Amino acid sequence: MWLFGKVPSFDLLEKPEVDVTSEVYTSDGKLLGRYFRENRTPVEFKKISPMLIKTLISTEDAHFYEHKGIDWGATVSIFYYALKGDRRGGSTITQQLAKNLFKTRGATSQGLLSYIPGVRTFIFKLKEWITAMKLESVYNKEQIITMYLNTVDFGYTAFGINTASHTFFSTSPDSLNPQEIAMLVGVLKATTLYSPFVKPINALKRRNTVLNIMARDHILTLNQTDSLKKIPIQLKLNMQMHYEGQGTYFRTMVENFVNKWCADNGYDLYADGLRIYTTLDSRLQKHAEEAVEEQMSELQTRFFRHWKGQNPWVDENKKEIPNFIQDAIVRTKAYKNLKIKYDNNKDSIWANLIKPKKMRIFTWEGEKDTCFNSIDSLRYYKHFLYAGFLTLDPFKGHIKTWVGGINYKYFQYDHVVQSKRQPGSTFKPFVYLAAIDSFGYAPCDKIVDQAIQIDYQEDSSGVMVPKIWKPRNSDWKITGQPMTLRWAMGKSVNTVTAQLIEKIGWDAVIKYAQKCGIKSPLKPVPSVGLGSSDVSLYEMVSAYGTFLNKGTFTEPIFITRIEDNSGRKLAEFKPITRKAISEESAWLMLYMLRGGLEEPGGTSQALFGYDLFRGNEFGGKTGTSSNHSDGWFMGVTKDLVSGAWVGAADRSVHFRISAYGEGSKTALPIYGKFMEKVYKDKETGVKMGYFPKPTSTIAKAHNCRTYLPKVDSTLSDSLIFINGDTIDVADEVIP
Repeated sequence: MWLFGKVPSFDLLEKPEVDVTSEVYTSDGKLLGRYFRENRTPVEFKKISPMLIKTLISTEDAHFYEHKGIDWGATVSIFYYALKGDRRGGSTITQQLAKNLFKTRGATSQGLLSYIPGVRTFIFKLKEWITAMKLESVYNKEQIITMYLNTVDFGYTAFGINTASHTFFSTSPDSLNPQEIAMLVGVLKATTLYSPFVKPINALKRRNTVLNIMARDHILTLNQTDSLKKIPIQLKLNMQMHYEGQGTYFRTMVENFVNKWCADNGYDLYADGLRIYTTLDSRLQKHAEEAVEEQMSELQTRFFRHWKGQNPWVDENKKEIPNFIQDAIVRTKAYKNLKIKYDNNKDSIWANLIKPKKMRIFTWEGEKDTCFNSIDSLRYYKHFLYAGFLTLDPFKGHIKTWVGGINYKYFQYDHVVQSKRQPGSTFKPFVYLAAIDSFGYAPCDKIVDQAIQIDYQEDSSGVMVPKIWKPRNSDWKITGQPMTLRWAMGKSVNTVTAQLIEKIGWDAVIKYAQKCGIKSPLKPVPSVGLGSSDVSLYEMVSAYGTFLNKGTFTEPIFITRIEDNSGRKLAEFKPITRKAISEESAWLMLYMLRGGLEEPGGTSQALFGYDLFRGNEFGGKTGTSSNHSDGWFMGVTKDLVSGAWVGAADRSVHFRISAYGEGSKTALPIYGKFMEKVYKDKETGVKMGYFPKPTSTIAKAHNCRTYLPKVDSTLSDSLIFINGDTIDVADEVIP
């Protein structure tokens, strides 16, 4: 009749359901993060300090080894002390385990009689007694105390002694010292009342009480206890929140992916103790995060100085956009919540929005407390620049670094995969690829740098509208000079690229971009070749990987396998590959990308400011969208492909001049700093070197001549000859 509610059966006792934390690891074996409802990682009895076991029994259940689940003497004493006004607990460790393990006081365990005052407590106790005696009949004492220590709540999301040891003292349960043991055992009496964070004085007193018990029961000597009581509580916190630690944006991607996998396969990410092994390299990730932080903190200072005394939201004519903040705030979640709260009463909504509130804000000097209203807060954050950075091993399809933004706690939007922006000139290689792979062009073929106008028709809601496109070069100059394709791409000459687009057709550009892995919709207009359609950084890095991987596109993966908590493999993931372009075309595109550093006026030459060129080869391409709203850089070495993006959340917020806003000034330094750190860190295993020569026979002979300035400003030849199946690259002079 459901009068008393649920009591766990013997079957459930033998297989108790306990939430176990799932853990995610990097490719080099480092724990990256955890997913949990209750942060718990079980530990075996032999890995728990014997002193901890003795102290727990002395403090919580002195007759643990004598009773069968219920200490009747302690139970009777409850009433004796209650008459004297001293409220004491009489629960044994086994009873506490029953309560923790089976939620005997939870809503789903309550029956109808539980709603009667006074009767409720008796029913709770009765069920705990019954369950405790059942536990004692199923498990031995060692198993019971191990289960208890693995389930008990120590506060601050630390469930179980293993998690608590790492959270409070950054150590393991078998390495706790006596005063640490005393504090952890002491906090079990009441996790809030004796919390070292909330009530540090109470925590100290309680710890010292436990130390006295340890002396009383000869776990410590009296002299040891007296000495330890003089030591303050010394926490060594390791409380990794979901927005802290390494790879925060990446961990969110992993969480989303595994949650879907769990839904399809009958697992629970937050309870089943899964072990998730990823492709991320903790050493490379550290360098990537540092590079982003260093560049963005410097760039933000420059941006604030650039716009000092003015608002940075401007239109194409560089005029401030009126009502920018007012229009922006109505799109925020806060505004939409206020609309519901105040039944769309605008006076009440705006009264709330202009009311000052205490808040903590992000700055590059650390978090700061201030008093802002909602308008002030939005205006403050609209001034910020953001970044995304991604590194891929295209041979294995393994993502090695993932930096989705500047600070996950404050800005969760991921600029690697969620954000799609105009890639600018980083999209140009797909124009040259189409020309080389399908139309018989070679890197040394020449096109004159001259003005161009393209007449075309654009689909507008099903109606073809006549359009005219007149691209200009970024420096506003037309040289009239014949330029090799390699030089034009290296210097990022728009007019030459536009002429090539007209010759091969923009549909061919789209086709080759899609072959290489671009999946976002690309508008069929001539400007698509100059990066006018929005794409993600994830797509761009994946697509560039095709050049390095000898023409094979590899769909990136970031998880290699999933195991259960006993090490049994549940799933394994391997990348999907497909041949996209010929090996010859892929190799020639690497040669073209090197032009950004090796050709006169190459836009990637700012990389020479970094310590990267001791027997090393790079391919690189910068990109800048209209009005300098987006800065991009794509970098390729013999091992890795990386991409960086920099910009504000709103495209109308940007630098006003190219000297500050070009991709070579905003995004390239992230890559330069990153690679410099990587090469200096021998533990990464990433070494300098040259692109590997193609293994297949080269069908067409090429002879391209490039002039490079030496340090003394004289000229020297750099020749590449590809004849038959041999490739010889002459010594090249790097300024």
